Amino acid sequence: MPRLDDSTEALLRAGQSAQSTVKRAWDGFVNFAVRDNVLEVALGLIIAQAFTKVVTSFVSDIILPIVALLPFLHRNMDEKFAVLRRGPHYVEEKGYNTLEQARNDGALVLAYGAFLETVISFVGVSLTLYAIGHLYTWISHEQVIKQTVQCKYCRKYISEKALRCVNCTSWQDGREDAPQRRNEIATSANYRNGYEIICLHSTLWQIPPPTGLVV
Repeated sequence: MPRLDDSTEALLRAGQSAQSTVKRAWDGFVNFAVRDNVLEVALGLIIAQAFTKVVTSFVSDIILPIVALLPFLHRNMDEKFAVLRRGPHYVEEKGYNTLEQARNDGALVLAYGAFLETVISFVGVSLTLYAIGHLYTWISHEQVIKQTVQCKYCRKYISEKALRCVNCTSWQDGREDAPQRRNEIATSANYRNGYEIICLHSTLWQIPPPTGLVV
């Protein structure tokens, strides 16, 4: 069998090395891109974006036009604004009819109506998600909305069902208070009803006072 020259062997080795490098890079990309958690996050973001558009459209196209029927509004919520500085073509008798007209004239405006519309949309999305969470909990009996309480030692929020704090590892059933009470008893000896109370090695001993001692 004829022997390949050195240049041909070097070329073959370089080709195999490049192929191996490309294969490793491709496998790494596939493992990163199609992992379960990445796909779940991507799917969740897509659904959340579509859901946000639906709720925003419901608020803007259904709720706010009904609100605009109130006597003191006279127009859509997003068209409510205040002129802070007039533009060069401002007419005193007519003013600006729309927000776009004021901005096109170079006027400085305070568009509080658009801000209120955004706030209402945010509240609508939040309440809808909260209702969906409760509905899912009622159907599947799986707690989605986690109820939290403050740890009475480190004051950080933990689950209301937690036995120990995840931050300071303190027990939440009150057993952390027992050593403190024993230390307070151990550091102070007093007489009660003619008996001296002494705390020794976490055990309470009752010793009668010496004879002739007036208490």
